[in-house]
Amino acid sequence: MADTDDYYELLEIERSADDGTIKSSYRKLAMRYHPDRNPGCDESEAKFKAISEAYECLKDPQKRAAYDRYGKAAFQNNGAGAGPQDFGGFSDIFENIFGEFMGGRGRSHQGPQRGADLRYDLEISLEDAFHGKATEIEVSVSTRCDPCGGTGAKPGTGAKTCGTCGGHGSVRAQQGFFMVERPCGACRGTGQIIADPCDTCRGEGRIDRDKTLQVNIPSGVDDGTRIRLSGEGEAGAKGGPSGDLYIFIHLQRHALFQRDGTTLFTRAPISFTTAALGGVIHIPGLDGAKHEIRIPAGIQSGKQLRQRGAGMPVLQGRGAGDMVVQIEVETPTKLTARQRELLEQFRETETGEESPQSAGFFTKIKGMWEDLT
Repeated sequence: MADTDDYYELLEIERSADDGTIKSSYRKLAMRYHPDRNPGCDESEAKFKAISEAYECLKDPQKRAAYDRYGKAAFQNNGAGAGPQDFGGFSDIFENIFGEFMGGRGRSHQGPQRGADLRYDLEISLEDAFHGKATEIEVSVSTRCDPCGGTGAKPGTGAKTCGTCGGHGSVRAQQGFFMVERPCGACRGTGQIIADPCDTCRGEGRIDRDKTLQVNIPSGVDDGTRIRLSGEGEAGAKGGPSGDLYIFIHLQRHALFQRDGTTLFTRAPISFTTAALGGVIHIPGLDGAKHEIRIPAGIQSGKQLRQRGAGMPVLQGRGAGDMVVQIEVETPTKLTARQRELLEQFRETETGEESPQSAGFFTKIKGMWEDLT
């Protein structure tokens, strides 16, 4: 037996989960508990049936809305099984009593409905973000059933008006002094019954398929950039239009650069002799060029040098940002005898003016000791 009868807990998802999350979690759990993978295990079979029931409800926007509002009672006794304890409050009373007169009824969904939007997370390199890229992605999505044209009815047949709700998609029930409406359990809120369902989609009007899509990533995209593929989301119900597919870009960590908008940051360790005497270093850019960075004599650790136009290109615009190189002066850790000798000679010639910050610091310390004595 399943540990819970709550559909969201069965699918191990939050109540705010989107369609893609619901489908992904269901497939993972269905694979784990499928009877073919657990032969002779009654508990796995019961769990598989429970999660299948949960998915059948939550994947349908109308059923999910009814379940969120009334729980399983929405599908019992033709949708009129919810007791007073399931009632949603004063706002529901007002809407159900006065909605028809105030133009707010419209609860049934008899016509074509737009499909749900989907999300796809795509990870790319910083180089791909710099140059732009055309790539292919594989997505599993509900598409319109071709044999029935998305109607859910076997070719040559059609849907009939629901006899329970008269085609309204909702039924009324007395609750105390009030008459309330809720989705019809017989037709699942659609207002129509498919007596002879399509053999391919079993009346759903949609089937799951794997699709290969071409995605053009523009130059300059940043982490979190959203690319919209119109009409590539879930197929709509009853032949309605498909939703959209939104591709969210995620940038991989780069070995050399960190990005902030159009600015590229990197660190460059240099020897203390280069820092003292000045020089030139070369940094390879994402544009393939070797950028020459001139080091001024006497540079200190933490100093940032800017190379104009060597950063990321502006998304859907002109020009590019800058490359910022932060200098890190490296103190030598291994010295030859000759190098040590030369440094000792240099130290003997020091006057303090070579390192004004160091000299000033120790002058302050000396003053503090004299004040104490």
